[in-house]
Amino acid sequence: MSTPSMPSTSSATPVTPRPASATVMARDRLEGGIELFMVRRHVRSEFVPDVYVFPGGSVTEADRAAEREPGVCAAASDVENGPAALGSGFRAAAIRELFEEAGALVARRDGEPLRVSEADLPRLAADRDGLNAHTTTLLEVVRREGITLATDTLLRWAHWITPEAFPKRFDTHFFLVAAPEGQQPAHDNLETTNSIWITPEDALAGFERGEFPLVFATIHQLQELTELANMDEARARFAGKVPMTIMPHVVKRDGQDVILLPWE
Repeated sequence: MSTPSMPSTSSATPVTPRPASATVMARDRLEGGIELFMVRRHVRSEFVPDVYVFPGGSVTEADRAAEREPGVCAAASDVENGPAALGSGFRAAAIRELFEEAGALVARRDGEPLRVSEADLPRLAADRDGLNAHTTTLLEVVRREGITLATDTLLRWAHWITPEAFPKRFDTHFFLVAAPEGQQPAHDNLETTNSIWITPEDALAGFERGEFPLVFATIHQLQELTELANMDEARARFAGKVPMTIMPHVVKRDGQDVILLPWE
């Protein structure tokens, strides 16, 4: 069995985890089942380098500002309350990070799902570059493009907090969303160096063969996404449920750091 990648641990006082979002973008397969879009982090990344993950990153004040701005986000009953309610920035961050790292923009224009034409590509590429370079904000992109963020289509389905032993920690809400039709996701060649559409089952099998590097949390999230016939079944599995907060812990076994689930 392969060993999941793990950051070095620290015995210092635990650092406060940063608020973060990650997005599982999925689509139906013609032959049945679903496949997920995953990106491979750069080998020089400060956090979990050279592994496959779901697009994501820290929540910023600009994300919170975008959610507080009237008309920017699509509200729905399932986003009014809870830790990831509009105003917290988690949903805007999920959409922004997906756009930055995968090039997919979950939004509507004139009430319809955003469709990207050939004429749109250069402008959206510039928007994406600006976000990655921190020379623009998500709110500015929304205003330029005349769009509304489809925050109501994000289904919060998992919540993980990095173990206290890690020197860099995140308090991450994970969202499930259908891949926008007519858009062609691709990694950014900045923070990520590769991307792939893959079934949860194939990702886990590749990890077991030592061919598809993963971290502890992603392994368990992929396990939760197996045996789904389609996106409708995926939504039914998680809709209406409050995700359990999971913060693994690290123990020493035979001189090695081992990550365990809270109840292990």
